[in-house]
Amino acid sequence: MTPNPGVYKMLDTENNVIYVGKAKNLKKRVSSYFQQKNHSTRIKRMISLIKKIDITITKTEADAFLLENIQIKKFRPKFNILLRDDKSYPYIYVDTHHEYPRLSFYRGKRKKRGKFFGPYSNVYSVRDALNTLQKLFKVRQCSDSYFNNRSRPCLQYQIERCSAPCVGLINQNEYVTDINMSMKFLDGKNNEIIEMLIKKMEHASNNLKYEDAASYRDQIESLKHTSEQSAVTTDKGDIDIISVLIDSGLACLQVFNIRNGVNFGHKTYFPDIDESINESALLSIFIGQYYMSKKIPKEIILNKITKDKKILEFILSKKKSSKVSITNSVRGKRQQWIEIAEKNTLASLNAKILSKKNMFNRFQSLQDILKINKALKKIICFDISHTFGEETVASCVTFTIDGPEKKEYRKFNIKSTNKGDDYAAMKEALQRHFLRIKKGELSYPDICFIDGGVGQVNIALKVMQDLKISNVNIIGVSKGKARKAGEEKIIIESGQKKITLPNNSLALHLIQQIRDEAHRFAITGHRKRRDKSKFKSPLEEIPGLGPKRKQILLKHFGGLQGVVNAGEEEIKKIPGINKTLAEAIYFRFHNN
Repeated sequence: MTPNPGVYKMLDTENNVIYVGKAKNLKKRVSSYFQQKNHSTRIKRMISLIKKIDITITKTEADAFLLENIQIKKFRPKFNILLRDDKSYPYIYVDTHHEYPRLSFYRGKRKKRGKFFGPYSNVYSVRDALNTLQKLFKVRQCSDSYFNNRSRPCLQYQIERCSAPCVGLINQNEYVTDINMSMKFLDGKNNEIIEMLIKKMEHASNNLKYEDAASYRDQIESLKHTSEQSAVTTDKGDIDIISVLIDSGLACLQVFNIRNGVNFGHKTYFPDIDESINESALLSIFIGQYYMSKKIPKEIILNKITKDKKILEFILSKKKSSKVSITNSVRGKRQQWIEIAEKNTLASLNAKILSKKNMFNRFQSLQDILKINKALKKIICFDISHTFGEETVASCVTFTIDGPEKKEYRKFNIKSTNKGDDYAAMKEALQRHFLRIKKGELSYPDICFIDGGVGQVNIALKVMQDLKISNVNIIGVSKGKARKAGEEKIIIESGQKKITLPNNSLALHLIQQIRDEAHRFAITGHRKRRDKSKFKSPLEEIPGLGPKRKQILLKHFGGLQGVVNAGEEEIKKIPGINKTLAEAIYFRFHNN
């Protein structure tokens, strides 16, 4: 291996990529994993899983940085710090081609005709902006179908949130003026709007139209008040402010987006980190991943120094096709922005730490009550959901002291049981899940809660016995006769003992939280499966009738109703439909 820059991939025994890293000197970096001994627990575990390492030599360190982020996004290795944010950012959309354009929330590819404003950091920022625009300019936000079918003004007109263009209470020219002012507001041109409104107020006053003048005055006051509310504003284009803070083993990053001088809100991230990482390194990783799919501003202001500043500037400038600057040394108003961002980050992190501390106390309480010697790290819970035995779905949720571990949630579509057989459904779900655990796909839990009574607990114990698993505590959660919260019976000691915990018990609160989450997840999965089956074509139930033959059949008879009304001899004449299949199709709709 040569001392070149590049990217290395670590693979396990099943050739899954478990880690992707970059290095200025590949030889030195890869060797360090096996020469150093003071690695963190997480890195030690990763090293134990490595079967082979693939390397890719790059021309420059910047190329290595870019390739690393591309491969992290592609493989999503479990030992990398991942930015879990696959959603596209929301925008405000103005359909300028319409006679009376509307303002609306929009998420997706910007291929529609019209003008887009954003992206905003979160949905709440969009809703807040739309609400402000309704108050200031009374521009419609209703759908076109609703707009086209109005015969009288709606409630939005009554509460002075719309000028009712749907019934002609405002002429088109005046409405277009309001739309243009709305777009100027979204572009951050508030002073220009205020000057325009002042001229209109003076003109109305000179023409003795005092009611109009008073309306313009109120609008100016509202606009000034709205402008003053935003502490983070600028007249110098697009800027992102990124604040990072690590404390008590937790990391928090916040990104404030300033677009065309308007504060478009902020978004908070809590990435999983290794205890050895510092704020500077985390910033480098975060920026590299974040701007792979997000709009790049001309300036990024950080609250901490990042060692990869020059490389990141080079990569982002190349991607944006214009200069991008990254800085953390700022003064004046920009220093105020950093202080605001840091205060927000600290508040979010403190709330997260408090939540984690509360979860830790709950885990400790449960451990004490169950008299388990080792510290509890992982708890899972199973639940079953169905409607009169149809479309049965089992759920498994996972909790750690950090709270719900959603990446380990699992749903099981139950197929091998009789209708309404909850015992058989539970057995199938447990077998499938714990077989995956035995294969090393997931780690063993300390406790497995079963939402049910002694019968379900015995099923789980039998599964553990068959799979020769002895290191998992099986505990039932029975709802009791009244099925009221707080009256749950906890079934322990292989189903031989039932205990009732007091309502103020932290252990009971944890059990209820996990059980309710398993129930919610099971119901959600069941409803999706049930709703999907509602739209299932009856043709799909006919053995031997594949997609191509089904398409030919529907095309020939002009739809499903034509197939239902067709005779058996007619169906036989269709190319590709033999006698046996024609009989099956006819029998499906005429078996009564």
